[in-house]
Amino acid sequence: MVKLDLNHISKCVGEQQLVEPLNLTFTSGNIVALCGGNGAGKSTIIRMIAGLTVPSSGEITIEGLNVQTSRQQYLQHIGYMPDDFQFTGGFTAYEVLSFWGDLKGVARDRVKELLIEVGLQDTGKKKVQSFSKGMRQRLLLAQANLANPSILLLDEPTNGLDPYWMKRFATMMIQAAKNGCLIIFSTHQLQVAEAIADHFIFLNNGKIELSGNYDEINALYGGAGIQQAYASLFWGEEGPLQR
Repeated sequence: MVKLDLNHISKCVGEQQLVEPLNLTFTSGNIVALCGGNGAGKSTIIRMIAGLTVPSSGEITIEGLNVQTSRQQYLQHIGYMPDDFQFTGGFTAYEVLSFWGDLKGVARDRVKELLIEVGLQDTGKKKVQSFSKGMRQRLLLAQANLANPSILLLDEPTNGLDPYWMKRFATMMIQAAKNGCLIIFSTHQLQVAEAIADHFIFLNNGKIELSGNYDEINALYGGAGIQQAYASLFWGEEGPLQR
């Protein structure tokens, strides 16, 4: 079982507060959705956990390991998928994934297995540069899963996916959680969050406006649940039901 702790984490750039101080704890087997509009702080939080952005205050630990003092051991737990990536060079999906696999010490059989899982096994000599947005997203998801990480950090993973691959993504994440992986992902697509997440964090201007599991949010907002919570918090529509 893996435990991730965010202790009084914040991020400032100059005088701009991107993420206000927050305390969060997550454990293996959970799927956490970070919900909010552009500039809410979702990507910044994910990048801080991934060790790509240094917090302005506080500490992030995985099983007591701090990214600043035990970086290599810390990062061995993490698979990270950025919100987009511009591939360069004339490489195929197999070549790109093999390159990342070599960096992570992953066998070629694992590369082939993941290409099948994300539906890119038949792209042959087609260059990644020419891939659609959805195909690039699927390749990035495969990259994040290469080393069977205990924590998956996914930034807007379903952008560009068609309905079939949205459903496949949901299935893959639910299975990964059953296998003990902790998954934290950001999304604008509430139907995806509602379908797979155990815990929801609603962010606005770097501040947590609401945090809870599905039942807790439904108790506040009624049958519309996640959709109504988002509408109330960010669009000024009718708020929680009176109890």
